[in-house]
Amino acid sequence: MAFAMALLAGCAGPQVSDYAAEKPLLDMRQYFNGTLDAYGLFTDRSGKVVKRFTVVMNCSWSGPPGLETGVLDEAFTYSDGSTDRRVWTLRRTPDGRYTGTAGDVLGTATGEEKGNAFRWGYTLKLPVDGRTIEVQFDDWMYLMNEKVMLNKAQMSKFGFKLGEVTLSFVKR
Repeated sequence: MAFAMALLAGCAGPQVSDYAAEKPLLDMRQYFNGTLDAYGLFTDRSGKVVKRFTVVMNCSWSGPPGLETGVLDEAFTYSDGSTDRRVWTLRRTPDGRYTGTAGDVLGTATGEEKGNAFRWGYTLKLPVDGRTIEVQFDDWMYLMNEKVMLNKAQMSKFGFKLGEVTLSFVKR
């Protein structure tokens, strides 16, 4: 019974379609085009800030209308001075959804935009204490205006919450 309740609770959360009428309308190809700056933090499951970071993103799209391919090149700088890089290759599918790959992403990420929101799900290969663990991301983005987008992602493993990433994007 407890398992069924937990399963039902996991399905009862918000859906990207809940935001279909929200403005301004998000077009991933327009927003993630050019250079963006991002500011973020990772909190553990108790809410304690574990790591802060900044990101400079260089983004571009090419290909025929409706089937564009995007490259999002992310350069991370963490509060401890360490750096990292992730390069996403995104594809817009004919039904308006998105798929994506990156070197540290297991398989293919899938996402959908509606109204001002984008929901993105993927498994990240995360380095922790000299080893790599696979964690699932439930990643939500909300366009606030033409320059600012807020991002909140929940990170989990085996269905258990590990923490959250909170991020603000600012388009140059």
